[in-house]
Amino acid sequence: MPTLDENHTGARIRDQRRLARLTQRQLAGRLPYSYSLLNQVECGARPATADFVAACAKALSIDVTVLTGQPYVTELQRDRLAELIRPIRESLDLYDLGPNPELAVQPAERLIAGADKLCQEVRATHLRSAARKLPGLVADLTHTAWSTPSTRLWQSLASAYRTAHDISVKLGYYDLSAVALDRMDWAAQRASDPCLSAVRQYMRALVYFREGEYRIGQRLVAAGHGLIGQADETREALAVSGQLHLGGSVIAARAENESAVKMHISEARRIAERIGDASDVHWLSFGPTNVALHKMSAAVEMHQYDDALKQARKIRLPSQLATSRRAHFLIDKSRTEMETGHTEGALKSLVEARRVAPEQTRYHPAARETITGLVHLSRRTPDTLNHMATWIGL
Repeated sequence: MPTLDENHTGARIRDQRRLARLTQRQLAGRLPYSYSLLNQVECGARPATADFVAACAKALSIDVTVLTGQPYVTELQRDRLAELIRPIRESLDLYDLGPNPELAVQPAERLIAGADKLCQEVRATHLRSAARKLPGLVADLTHTAWSTPSTRLWQSLASAYRTAHDISVKLGYYDLSAVALDRMDWAAQRASDPCLSAVRQYMRALVYFREGEYRIGQRLVAAGHGLIGQADETREALAVSGQLHLGGSVIAARAENESAVKMHISEARRIAERIGDASDVHWLSFGPTNVALHKMSAAVEMHQYDDALKQARKIRLPSQLATSRRAHFLIDKSRTEMETGHTEGALKSLVEARRVAPEQTRYHPAARETITGLVHLSRRTPDTLNHMATWIGL
């Protein structure tokens, strides 16, 4: 049976608490959680859920990544992923330098197709492949957009910046993801595209969701809706509006505002019934299935695990659903199964998540914490769980 090292999230919470010269009871007094739960998390007997970590970070006045330990340096070095990040970071710094005399102007259609292809690769969770191709594409798009500016080129550059954000988040480089979102806004403004700007507000809202700043997240969702109000009522605008409501639902759930959750889910469902599957719009995966997935995720965030599990068992994922969304559902399902005592089911869901999206699953905080929880709940650790624990570096 694997044993926890001293680099798990609970241990980092304990260390930061001690640095702040707080006892467990003093920190618990600042949290919307019990002293007992804090004690169990610090010793590793219970997983540190995302909302718990966000609350601790806020109470200790530190960044969430100090507690999550992301990026997971040992694993990243072993997988040679860290060397992919530097070129991405450098490519994001080219935005205001104008044309590059060392580059030739590329055909617009090839660059536009390339940006779309990278979005597709990220949704398929081919992170290494997308990360390798991204810096060159950003450099070519930046040079060509400055040399022969057009709305479509600026839109594609904004899309490439969005891909940089997605890759950075999935690998835990949240500082880089914030830079990518700033660049996305810069390009979206040059494209005069309110829908792209609204997508960027949606992604910013999710950043604050991770940080536990739910009021700011809610304001960003509202700002996104304000931008959509400037666009014509097209299928694109409706899909983005629906996705903003889905983002609003999980933020409201984390803030324990159940009435707001119901409102957002209801509005998203209304839009999905009107336009059907719109997963092709900005690669947001919006549609009836994503509404169901977010309703379940909201139940998980509100700790309504029995209800979330009932919903999960009724959800039938269509074959065309993005791999990233499929893996996210399986990770949510595994957490729900663990919390309701279905440990075998939880392990099975994690194994399936690893099968369909190994990179995303390996670096996903919820997957790692659920594996940690399963190790502690198991009197005799199955070989499969041993393998999963070793795989994430436990």
